[in-house]
Amino acid sequence: MRRMLRDFVGMRRHRPFQGLNDAHHTPYKRFRRRITQRSSSEGPAASTPLVTGRQCEPGFEFDAVCQRLELDSPSRHHEPEERDLHGNRQETALAGGVSHCGAATSPCTISARGSHATENAPEQGWVWRAGVQEHGNAPQSGSDGRGHDLHPFAALDKASVGLPGKPLMKLAAPSLLNDYYTNLLDCSCNGMIALALGSSVYIWNSESRAPVGYLSPSPQPGGLYCQTPSVSFLCWSRDGRALCIGTRSGEIQLWDVDHEKNVRCLPSHLSVVRALSWKQQLLSSGCVLGHIHHLDTRVPTPLVGAAVHEEGICSLQWSPGDDWLASGSTGGHLCIWDSDVAGPTRSRKPITTMKQPSTVKAMAWCPWQRKMIATGGGWKDGELRIWDTEPGTCVTSADTNSQICSLRWAKERRYLVTGHGLPHHQVTCWTWEFPSLSPIYQLTGHSHRILHLALNPDSTQIFSAGADQCLHIWDM
Repeated sequence: MRRMLRDFVGMRRHRPFQGLNDAHHTPYKRFRRRITQRSSSEGPAASTPLVTGRQCEPGFEFDAVCQRLELDSPSRHHEPEERDLHGNRQETALAGGVSHCGAATSPCTISARGSHATENAPEQGWVWRAGVQEHGNAPQSGSDGRGHDLHPFAALDKASVGLPGKPLMKLAAPSLLNDYYTNLLDCSCNGMIALALGSSVYIWNSESRAPVGYLSPSPQPGGLYCQTPSVSFLCWSRDGRALCIGTRSGEIQLWDVDHEKNVRCLPSHLSVVRALSWKQQLLSSGCVLGHIHHLDTRVPTPLVGAAVHEEGICSLQWSPGDDWLASGSTGGHLCIWDSDVAGPTRSRKPITTMKQPSTVKAMAWCPWQRKMIATGGGWKDGELRIWDTEPGTCVTSADTNSQICSLRWAKERRYLVTGHGLPHHQVTCWTWEFPSLSPIYQLTGHSHRILHLALNPDSTQIFSAGADQCLHIWDM
């Protein structure tokens, strides 16, 4: 082959083309014919495309998947406009109940992919450790245990008497990721606070005000720690028995906190897990690429349904009666899906779609008004809205003049709580008596935007975590 190429180059050097007549084209035609004849008899030549080493399964359906994900936190002043995500592979193909899942994971992350329950925590990236008091030998937050003097949940300030508009307690939350699109704080029906700091998750009893335990990267031989991806979303199951954790590498894990063990690793996304929501034993998850997975945690092959958003998902929640699933996108679309999760992915469409000018990240169903849902707008919008999902219309709204980062309903007290960014970084409580939406409390104390909110079971306390790496407890 090299000799033929050398001969051809020599012909070109001594007999350059002077025109486009057949005489001048003859040497190249002869060369091409010789290459073709030799290729057919001796296998692929260097100039022919070679077969790739990795073959795709027959029937695997290709789809658009971005190879470069926008994982960085948005700036303090706005949420970035996320571009369309294109690539060459689909996250999940549903065929006869069989799922094909994958994710880019580090060697220390979970290897089981949902077909078997695993209990050997040290081999799975995280290990459970007992809680310690704030002045004991508590671990540092993050994945490497360095660089912070404050322990998670260490008391920074404690008020002897609750003052109006001021926090009852101020606790440390070092290494709390300043990312608008994450959800790193949740309170169970038993009053257990889960807080994700870097690649560790800490559990704190809000009633006894004592640490329960924490999940941290498992140590490796030589004193090194596993490079576990940071947590992007966490939520408790409705009965408070299981803690579900989603990571930036697309992993989803279930932990039994009472028995201090990993219960299940579920099929993962190929991108950041942005949202998780429970419907009895069904767990729905959404990712940055716009895919929704419905997972039954009781069966060996948990993936039972899927749907696809046109934009990246940043919020997901089942209605209190489990009749509808709401999903919010980075493009400002609020979609309502019915409860039938089975069926081919491509045939599933939302029953209602509503549009707001900014990302639908702060979102929650009203617990006592069927089909009503509240959303908060980003910095471009700053509008708090309540939607009637049946006709798909906004029934009332209020201008907050600030970024709405988080939103929760206080079921027992029947008010709405919002966490804000610039300019005041406040927590606002609202009453809603149709059609009016009015602020009743404004709680100040954070120095940066309030990214996460949670409430205790009887709605008497509000927990807020901000980009100032502080956790505040407000007594209502």
